Amino acid sequence: MQTILRIAVCLFAVATSGSTLADDYRFTGVERVVALSDPHGDHAAMLRTLGNAGIVDVNDNWVGGDTYLVITGDLLDRGPDSRAIMDLVMRLESQAPESGGKVLLTLGNHEVMNLVGDLRYVSAGEYAAFAGEESAEDREQWFQALLSRRRVQTLGMVDEAELRAEFDRDRPAGFYAHRRAFSSQGTYGRWLLEKPLMVVVNDTAYVHGGMPPMVAEQSLEALNDRLRDDINQYVVAMETLFGAALVDPAVNFYDQADVAEGLAAGAASDPSTEPAVRKAIETVVALNDSPVHGPDSPLWYRGTVGCSVLAEGDVLAASLAAVGASRVVIGHTPTVTRGVLERFDGRVIEIDTGMFNAAYRGSGFALILEQGSVAVAQENSPDLTAPVSHPRRVGERSARLSAEVLESLMREGEVMSMTSDDAGRTLVEVGRDGVSVTAVFSEGPRRKGRNPEIAAYRLDQMLNLELVPVTVEREVDGKAGTLQFMPDNARDETYRSRSGQGSSAWCPLPRQWNSLYVFDALIGNEKRLPSSMVYSAGNWQIMSMGHENAFSTGRGRPAYLKSQALELTATWIDALDTLTADALNETLGDVLSERQISAIGHRAGTLLEEAGASP
Repeated sequence: MQTILRIAVCLFAVATSGSTLADDYRFTGVERVVALSDPHGDHAAMLRTLGNAGIVDVNDNWVGGDTYLVITGDLLDRGPDSRAIMDLVMRLESQAPESGGKVLLTLGNHEVMNLVGDLRYVSAGEYAAFAGEESAEDREQWFQALLSRRRVQTLGMVDEAELRAEFDRDRPAGFYAHRRAFSSQGTYGRWLLEKPLMVVVNDTAYVHGGMPPMVAEQSLEALNDRLRDDINQYVVAMETLFGAALVDPAVNFYDQADVAEGLAAGAASDPSTEPAVRKAIETVVALNDSPVHGPDSPLWYRGTVGCSVLAEGDVLAASLAAVGASRVVIGHTPTVTRGVLERFDGRVIEIDTGMFNAAYRGSGFALILEQGSVAVAQENSPDLTAPVSHPRRVGERSARLSAEVLESLMREGEVMSMTSDDAGRTLVEVGRDGVSVTAVFSEGPRRKGRNPEIAAYRLDQMLNLELVPVTVEREVDGKAGTLQFMPDNARDETYRSRSGQGSSAWCPLPRQWNSLYVFDALIGNEKRLPSSMVYSAGNWQIMSMGHENAFSTGRGRPAYLKSQALELTATWIDALDTLTADALNETLGDVLSERQISAIGHRAGTLLEEAGASP
């Protein structure tokens, strides 16, 4: 065991002093910025994109002049050439200052995953890139260490051949060299541990995932310092445990806290445990739940993309104000169009375009900000384009269908089948040109000129709520009515509550429910059934369906909402202010009665009064 200990210490030499971290998070007076994100090991696509953006020449050297190149993380995982990408970025970092330029890399969730040992997405090619730096002797000594621990755990009952097969499967050639390279003293680990999570260049923030509420709670400097310190402490603590041969580097991140807690129990009764080891154990247990690892971290947050404007507007405004920016550029979530998109009137620009085509079916794009203009360079074309607006999207759709295309398909497509679901709804499959979707058919209207489903859809559009799925008028089987889009992977509230799922929702569920309740209060929806609260199971976006009990002429809250607290944010107040009598009559006059429309206006005024705003 002493030999193994020496090897472990050699492979994972732990820093004895704190890392020197860069202090620069904010840059001004920059005339040209090029930004890209999420190459995910696709070195060739990244080079083509940088070439068309004027950053590198045919020899892959810097020609960007005084441009600032900002990369919002996820260089790593999935693709085979992550190491080549890191080497490229490190080389460009050294070349750019010679002509007044600069390369800024912000950490993505996959950089942090590699640092802390969450290796779920490391590809075989990524390990293979390090195989030449890992000797057979190194591997054998790590195997013997594993064998020794297993013998202790099983009182000597170990099938060595079976364990060898497990070792080679879980730790392919290059594994230990890869882990050494990502250690605090390794070439890539040392480099990445100095990187920020967010930078601001001129008036624009750059971050990997998004702008969660925690961003609004602190300054740009405090945010970076806190989260980066958590990452550094965690990495060094785990290396202490590796170096003491107490933990194998192959232990998954999600098991590390449990392993550390087990070690803590042993250390408590063993006075010979080194103080450094005791501290490392405590650090791993404490920081396993650091906010940097959670869904509300700037590395992981998807609310900036996945929440509606009404659910997210105030969060975004507060976060931008806290870091001193007027807009933010984000990656992490591949855009639905696989091109660069804008949201929130240009205050959010999405640049993860699924560059690694084999995984995401996209290509490389780079954002160019220059003297007030916004342009987009493409991997596959020398021509510059412009970002486009984030499409309205309620419910996950195949074939990247826009709301406009989906409306046309549902109105004009062929009815291919009709069935009933457990909630008694009539499901209709409509198809055209090899693309088909499922929709709920509601017969009606019950009275001439009254159509609550169309009214709900139009009002949703007026508010920019993104809650009601695409709904169209359509005759089916000789009966007039409406079709309302239903995603293939839909789940209702009964399923969600019984299963306990939904914690991974791109937009936090409480905010989504609040939007639904405010909408129901506005439309006078007297009965909200669990079957009419439907989710896309992929991102747990809620959809409001089945509005046959809505648009009452009463002026008070629906009974089910009498005791429900409603949050009316500034964004909601602004939206309700747009619901003037003229706007409501113009939009809803052919599908609701005058009394119904008047009641909407009255309820909007009541909501504004409750929020302390003048109707």
